[in-house]
Amino acid sequence: MEQHSETSGGGNRATARALLPLLGGAANIASVAHCMTRLRLCLHDSSLVREAELRALSAVLGVVADGAAYQIVLGPGTAARVTSEFEGLVATARAASRTTASAAPTAPIIPSAATASTASTADGLSARGEAIRAARGARNATPVRLLLRRIAAIFVPLIPALIGCGIIAGLNGLLTNLHWLPSTAPALTALASGFMSLIAVLVGHNTAKEFGGTPVLGAAVAAVVVFPGVTQIEVLGRQLAPGQGGVLGALAAALLAAHVERWCRRWVPESLDILVTPALTVLLPGLATLYGLMYVAGEISTAIGDFANWLLSTGGSLAGLVLGGLFLPLVMLGLHQALIPLHTTLIAQQGYTVLLPFLAMAGAGQVGAAAAVHVRLRHNASLRRTIRSALPAGLLGVGEPLIYGVSLPLGRPFVTACVGGAVGGGVVGLFHQLGTAIGATAIGPSGWALFPLLAGGRGLGEAVAVYGSGLLAGYVAGFVATYCFGFTRTMLTELNAPELPYDQPGATTQSPRASSAVAESVAEDYA
Repeated sequence: MEQHSETSGGGNRATARALLPLLGGAANIASVAHCMTRLRLCLHDSSLVREAELRALSAVLGVVADGAAYQIVLGPGTAARVTSEFEGLVATARAASRTTASAAPTAPIIPSAATASTASTADGLSARGEAIRAARGARNATPVRLLLRRIAAIFVPLIPALIGCGIIAGLNGLLTNLHWLPSTAPALTALASGFMSLIAVLVGHNTAKEFGGTPVLGAAVAAVVVFPGVTQIEVLGRQLAPGQGGVLGALAAALLAAHVERWCRRWVPESLDILVTPALTVLLPGLATLYGLMYVAGEISTAIGDFANWLLSTGGSLAGLVLGGLFLPLVMLGLHQALIPLHTTLIAQQGYTVLLPFLAMAGAGQVGAAAAVHVRLRHNASLRRTIRSALPAGLLGVGEPLIYGVSLPLGRPFVTACVGGAVGGGVVGLFHQLGTAIGATAIGPSGWALFPLLAGGRGLGEAVAVYGSGLLAGYVAGFVATYCFGFTRTMLTELNAPELPYDQPGATTQSPRASSAVAESVAEDYA
């Protein structure tokens, strides 16, 4: 076991060492974070990134570039470990640069000769793809998009705890239904519910940190939302309830606190700052939270839950088609994290989020589409290898490798994958309309990994059957749509040509992973 751990740690360390110079070095790293599958970076200068070499690394499953924000898809588990090693390398490099008085200026980073040795046609296609991606990133840098990215950054660090507590809640429900180990139920309930009872505090902490305030002051203001004593306070003739407003109220309270704190830092004299600023930062937003934000956020949270139930009960298959069909574009843009507040609100209200099983169908369509690409492109050995390596992760709900390595670069298969997700969502929506509503007790996992987290009004068995039926429909629809409509004749001719061995004249030295970056630019001509 120790030997395996050391080997794994060494591999993560090697990956971090390989990534750092390709990202422009430690001086180019503005911030480092991670989610379940991605190393998330903010860079000072994105032009220093050697993206072709970055994509060619065996550990890199995909790259999402959006201006100065860089997301490197590494897969579940690996992302957290590589991030830890990467942060250590950045800190070490910065410390070394500070102690070197005569450090020379950083020279411009030049792509290696290996990258430049790609065939001329591939060079032109890749350059065109880079220009298209850069233009798309500039168009997407809107204020709304930037705000959603910051909101996502608040909730992403909470996902591991949401998953862990959700699994414990599911285990507790299973044991309770089977009447096994009844004495453990109170302990498991405490473990599963403790985090959710204080999630508002953590949301306040992260919100203040993200918007330039002191994290602990944001947590202090948000703690008002869950304080039991709020029952003694009346607003518009109604008593407040602990937790009223949930994460939305905590987010609004901490955001207001960050603004008040920044105002105080500008206007309060330095001699009084240490006393006045913390007091005003807690007092003013705290009162606003008690006498306004909690009530408003509570009404909004209730409306979200009611609307979700109404939409799925009345819309049924149509609502499922829309949710399942549109989720892949959100994942492609990295905006799916902005849905976390909605999921968290539904979990706090109802015990599970009814939206996640619908959205998870997008991954089923992706898997079906990738399988069809594998069948259609019999002679494209590098792409077929990419599909075979990424399919297990896709089945477990990690869709980025298939999105960025297969369907999105090819263009049309991305659209047909969305069709598969829409069909899967429609199946789940039909069952919901017929009275079999299902949901997930936590967020994060998808695909087969979501089975342990399923819940429903009619028991775990029916929830598993409904969700499994949706997955199967998504697989089949994604495969059929891609096989029949995912390729033009030109695409099949270009992409299905037999590949030359590397040692034959005319063959390129490009790795199979790097070929997906070239395919991404080819797709712009076919989509």
